Order: sequence, then structure tokens, then C-alpha cells
Amino acid sequence: MNLFHRVFFFPPLNLQGFISIDCGASNAYIEEKNSITYEMDEGFIDSGKNMQVSTEVIYQNVLQLAKNLRSFPNGTRNCYTLRPDQGKNNTYLIRASFWYGNYDGKNQTPSFDLYIDVNYWTTVSYWKYIYEEIMYVSQANDIQVCLVNTGNGVPFISALELRPLDDDMYQLGSGALQLNWRHDIGLSLKNYIRHPVDVYDRNWLALNYDFWFILNTTSAIDLSGDNDAYKYKIPGEVLQTAQSSMNASSPMSLKWTSSISTKKWIVYFYFVEIERLPDGLQREFTISINDNQFKKTVSLEYLKPVVVISTPVTGSLISFSIESTNKSGHPPILNAVEYYTIGDLPNVPTAQDDVKAINTIKATYHIKRESWQGDPCVPSNFTWEGLNCSYGNPPKIISLKLSSSNLTGDIVSSLSYLSRLEYLDLSNNQLTGAIPETLVELPHLRFLNLSGNNLIGSVPEVLKKRVLDKTLNISLTGNVALCLADPCPQKKKKHDILIPVVASISGFFVILFGVLALVWFSKRRQIAESSKRTLRLKNRPFKHGEVSRITGNFRRVIGEGGFGKVYLGTLDNGTIVAVKMLSESSKQGNLVSLLGYCDDSKLMALIYEYMANGNLRQHLSGLDYLHNGCKPAIIHRDLKTTNILLNEDFQAKIADFGLSRAFATENDSYVSTCPAGTPGYLDPEFQSSGNLNKKSDVYSFGIVLFELITGRPAIMRSRDGSASMHILEWLSPIVERGDIQSIMDPRLQGEFDINSAWKAVEIAMSCTRPMAIQRPDINHALAELKESLRSTSNGSFKMTSLELHSDNAPMAR
Repeated sequence: MNLFHRVFFFPPLNLQGFISIDCGASNAYIEEKNSITYEMDEGFIDSGKNMQVSTEVIYQNVLQLAKNLRSFPNGTRNCYTLRPDQGKNNTYLIRASFWYGNYDGKNQTPSFDLYIDVNYWTTVSYWKYIYEEIMYVSQANDIQVCLVNTGNGVPFISALELRPLDDDMYQLGSGALQLNWRHDIGLSLKNYIRHPVDVYDRNWLALNYDFWFILNTTSAIDLSGDNDAYKYKIPGEVLQTAQSSMNASSPMSLKWTSSISTKKWIVYFYFVEIERLPDGLQREFTISINDNQFKKTVSLEYLKPVVVISTPVTGSLISFSIESTNKSGHPPILNAVEYYTIGDLPNVPTAQDDVKAINTIKATYHIKRESWQGDPCVPSNFTWEGLNCSYGNPPKIISLKLSSSNLTGDIVSSLSYLSRLEYLDLSNNQLTGAIPETLVELPHLRFLNLSGNNLIGSVPEVLKKRVLDKTLNISLTGNVALCLADPCPQKKKKHDILIPVVASISGFFVILFGVLALVWFSKRRQIAESSKRTLRLKNRPFKHGEVSRITGNFRRVIGEGGFGKVYLGTLDNGTIVAVKMLSESSKQGNLVSLLGYCDDSKLMALIYEYMANGNLRQHLSGLDYLHNGCKPAIIHRDLKTTNILLNEDFQAKIADFGLSRAFATENDSYVSTCPAGTPGYLDPEFQSSGNLNKKSDVYSFGIVLFELITGRPAIMRSRDGSASMHILEWLSPIVERGDIQSIMDPRLQGEFDINSAWKAVEIAMSCTRPMAIQRPDINHALAELKESLRSTSNGSFKMTSLELHSDNAPMAR
């Protein structure tokens, strides 16, 4: 409300279902002026700071609730959670009060947004004591009131109140009614009337218009069940006062400007005849709003209330007129009035099963993240950190990443209620217990990362079956007590098990997930001592003669690099393998499945799975990949298309870790090293500073994305080799002029979805920004790529804010 409320109350009684929070109070108390018990913030919100208004102004407001406030200097969205006894699908009056009171000594009133659940409510930006009030039907058992930092100062709140209402009182439909003004017309002994006089604790501000006559009575108003006042429970004390126009030929007219011409207004008029007219006479008048957008004729009986509710009206200027029909010869009358704007609620909240599940997960694991407040998915720009959602009706959680989040205890069964979950990453925590079979109840789950925990027992058969069916990819590396054999032995030996896991998703991009199983070989002496350092491989060691036999005496070379040559081979069981010969100085590593090794005086070699489709550079028609780091993280430093190998199913695995670097500890953010790598893929910031971090790989990842999109190499050369151009130099001006057709690989022959293509280009552009701090995390880039695949079928989601700010108060004319 755009009013300075001077509030004085008679002592009321509490009503069942009231929620009254004095935000920032240090203890609960009973307000002397109304006998309502006010609670502290505890239990309603777990963020923010308790503050007190400046001592210079603290005595200017008689209300105790105005003297404290709670400010929110951290986080973008901070939310109170209200849990009314009546639960969902009921109507509530919700009132939020604000008094800046120069609590921070800056004399700068902040401006911030207020949300009711997932929808915009209003913008708060006042230095006086004000309150905002809304009539609202909850869609869930919990109602969340959120303060959103818009970059114009620190949000704060003084009080938050909820009052249950009868469902048939206010015409809400599927929206909400935002109060602009509520006036008790006529001379009153009190400036304000509220509970207990009003059983719903509505605030009626006394208002007199100078050019209207004042009427009042001491007679009791008929509040029995056979008239409108009983339904709306309008206090008799409010209806005992009124104003009328000067004479029967003079209408009562009010007007006010609307900041948005499409804003829909509803007006509640309250009439009672409080003058005893001569026998046979009745006061009769016609109400009309905005050139008869709404029109109704009313006849009054002595002391019997009549409530008139307008239909929605719009316009840049709102005006109404109450004009006598002259049947009684008496002027029109008005006892009280309420002005509301309709708030359409465009945003649909997240599915309640998902909300309940994610909040249970949050409580069980004591997750403390600034963004984990309010609705987990909506609005989309406030989605919780680590979550990705689909935006259907209703939105649902499809990805949950809680890697390295200090989770302890068992894997919670509530995860199985996230029915649309596709990606679940619980890696690198301290989770214990067995893998629950309830995870099979997630029919859409495609990737499950449980590596780096302390899980025990065996993998449930139902999950193993899904792995065999290629409908699920699981990473279990690092769970030393977890049985991976089939069947499990009675007593498990302690072995280090390396299980590379790869997943693929078809579409415009094939997004490839992997778990790094990095095997380091250095000098011959180090390899000879490998058995002492618990190097464990799946098969027995190979002898030199066997390696020669399975490769046909090293007949067919299928690759070559700094490590040495790679030969094609065939095991006795028919398995096709690749045999990588290692020089003494080689330190290269791979992500492919290691089948065995040879370490004798004549030969050092690795025998690993054969990647039938060569490298990614050879198949630029729609493939992508994502690398996952170890703990401490490892930076590849030479991420490029030729270092990504493809098997016969076009599943990808990263190779050649000779340049990679690991952080010394988990808390490190960069490694200082000499710039190295492949021209065209090198992070420009890394080249200049020598400081290596994860965003260096993100830059290379972006270049790979552009190669996939365009079918062009990172460095493009002229036919005669005399000139060269970086792919970004060629691409940037084309992107700026919006020519997507010229960007895409011509081998696609124009058959691609434009929205997905642009999304992919935007992701690649964000990954290749010149400064590391400007680039997204690799996991964020992955989530965005997955979303681009979904955009054509689900459509894009856009959050539209309602503009429901109060206008100038009605003026009489």
C-alpha cells in the first residue's frame, strides 16, 4: 500500500490459524495493543540477520513489530516458509510489513522484489512504514514469501502475518487479489479498525472526503445470516459510519490513475442505510465504473448491509460513480470500500512430490546452500544450485548434483520420489551403507555416479540388469568395500578396482559422461615396483611373446603419439584390443578400459579396449563429450578432438593425459605450470599467466564444441598453407550477424533444429570467453547442452513478472 499507516488497535484475542512473525525479534511476545502473540523468525527461515531500526526514529512507531527487522545481505532469494494448519487449496490473507528506519545508518532506502511462492508479488521501495497485503489460495501445504535482491540495496522485512479466510469471501479464481486500499468511510473514533473487531484481522483505515457529508449511527447493524455482511463478516463498527453526496442530484465520484492500463481492478463496495427514512422510501442508486464496464443498481433497507462486487475493469484511468435514482429523493451513500488488483499467477510451482523429496534430502544431509530456498525449480533464474529441471506442467527435477557436498549416512530413499530424475551425482562424499534397490524406481535415470564414497554390500541385481540393458550407466570407483563381482565372494579381498564408465545420449549432440580412471606409468623402475604400490589390473600380466603373438608380430599400426605406437591385436577369446607401446620416458594415460599390461625386460605395453571408430576429429557430424575430474581435480591441458576415441557404438573415452596436472589438494583452484598443449585449443589466459585451472579445460571444451557444430578445425588453413585463421576469428562475425546457416556443418545439409543449434553456439561462446572467470563450470555447460536437446519438444520457458504495484489513492471529484 502506498500509504503511511498510523495504526492504533483495540486489544484483540488470538484466532486459531493465525501466524504472526515479528521479523528480527529476539524473543516471542504478546503485542499489548492487540494481544496477538508474535513469534521470532526461527523455524520460518534460516538465513538473514536480526537488526533494529535507528534509535533516532525507533519511537516514531508505536508497534513493537516495527522496531525490529531482518535483513538479507547474502543470497539472491531468501524465503520464509509458512505452514498454515488449514493446508493447501484454502484462502489466506498474507501481510508483509516494512519499515527501513535507517537501520544500517546509510539513509538509503533499498528497493527489492517480493514473491509469493513462485510468482512476483510487488516491488518494495519505501522509507515510511508500509505493508503489502494479498488474498491468496495456496497450491501446496507450505506458502513461501520470498525477498529477491535486484541489485538496488539489501532486502529486509519487519513483520509477516497470515490469516485464514472463508473460501467464498473473495473471488480469486486461479489468481490472487492484491490489496491497494481498504477504507472505512466516514468519521470514526479510531484511525484504524482491526482484530478483534474484524475477526479476519483486516485493517480498515478511516477516511473522510472533504466534499461529502458524514453520517453515523449508534444503532446495531444487522449482521445476521440472511444478508451479505454475515458472509463477509464486515465489522458493524465499520458499517456504522458513512458519507453521502451533498444532494440527490449530486453523484459520489472517485477516480485514480493506473500505472498499467491492462491491470485488472476489482472493487468491493459496502453499503448500509444508517438513516431512518420516512415510511415507504428507500435509498436507491446506480454504481457504474469506467463508462459502464460495470453497472449495478442497489436499493437499501434500514440497517441491512449490502455488498456489491464489481466485475474486473481496466484502463489507464479508473473512475466510478454512485448516482441516485431519485426514487427516495436522498443522495447516494458509501460505508466502506476495498480496492484490489488481480494477480494472474503465470508460473507453475515444481511438482509437490519433487519438492517434498528434495526438502527431505536437504534436511537429512543438512545441506546449507544459499540458493536452496523457495521453490527448487521456479522461477528458472532462481533454480537451486546443483539442480536442473524440466519445465512442463508442473516442472520436475531431472538432474541432481551433490558431488563433494560432505554428505554422510545412507543414500536416502526419498531420492526415488524424484520420478523424472535422469542424472544423479553423489560422488566424493562420505556415504555409507548399501546401494538401495529403490533407485530402480527412477525409470528415467541414465547416469548414476556413486564413486568416491564408503558404500558396502553388492550392487542390486535390478541395477546390474539396467547396466546390461544399456539403459543405465553407473560409476562406483573408490568404494573399496563394495562388491563388484557376480556372485560376491564370502570375504572380499582389498583391491583397488578401476571401472571406467561411459554413457551416451543421442540427439543433435551425443553427450558423453566418463569417470577418470587415470593410470600413470613413468620410468621402468617405477613400473617394476608397481606391484608394491597396489597397481591392480583386471587380467594377468602379459609376457613379451604373448604381446607379439596377439598383435601378429606388431603388424598393424593404428595410432602413434609421444608415448610410442599403438598396434591392433586380438586376444585368444576373440576380443579385439589396442596395444600401446610405452617408451621409458612416457607418462601418458588413458580413460579407456585397461585389460592388461606387459612389463618385462624387453617390453613395456598396455593392452586396452579397441576403439573401433577412431577419434572424434574423424567423425564431426554431431558428437560431444564431457570429462569428469578426480579428487583432487585433474586438468587435462590438451583437450581436443583427436584425443577423444570412439568405439563401435560411438561411445567416447578420453586419451593422452601426458600433459595433465592434478591439484595438490582438494582446495586448490589453480596450478602454476609452463603453458603447453595444442595450438588452437589453448586457453589465452593460461598462455599469458601460466596459471592453470579447470576453466582452461572449459575453453578447450568450447573449441571442441565449435568443431562439432561447424565441422571445421580449430586452426583453419588456406589450401596452400600460406595463411591460417583461428575458428573464433572466423565464427564471431557470423554469430554477430545471426547467420546460423553459415555456421553449421554443411554435411548436415540444413537438417537441424535452429533453436538447439543457437543454444549450442551460445554455450560454446560462453566456454570460450577470454577470461576464465567469465566461463561456466563444465557441469553447467553439460546441463545447458542437455537442455538444448529438450528445447524442441518441450518449448522454451520464460518467466513473466506481474506488475502489481499500488497506484495513487482514489480522489473524490
